[in-house]
Amino acid sequence: MSEPNTTSSSNAIDPELLSILRCPLTRSPLRQEGDFLIAEVGGLAYPIRDGIPVMLVEEARLPSGVGSLDEFKQRFRDQIPQ
Repeated sequence: MSEPNTTSSSNAIDPELLSILRCPLTRSPLRQEGDFLIAEVGGLAYPIRDGIPVMLVEEARLPSGVGSLDEFKQRFRDQIPQ
């Protein structure tokens, strides 16, 4: 049984591009879930708009339970490169 496609075709990111993209804050690899690229470390979700990933930390959706970018940085400080 195949996995359902949860990505709209207009926002599907080329696998080769996805393999080189990294979260600009944690520098961790990303995976695509629907219209977002999710960072493996911390779970910041970067939107994909018109097929283009918006790789700005300020535009990223915070993971559940995190109220601000400062709180995220504090919580994941040991996993964020200096």
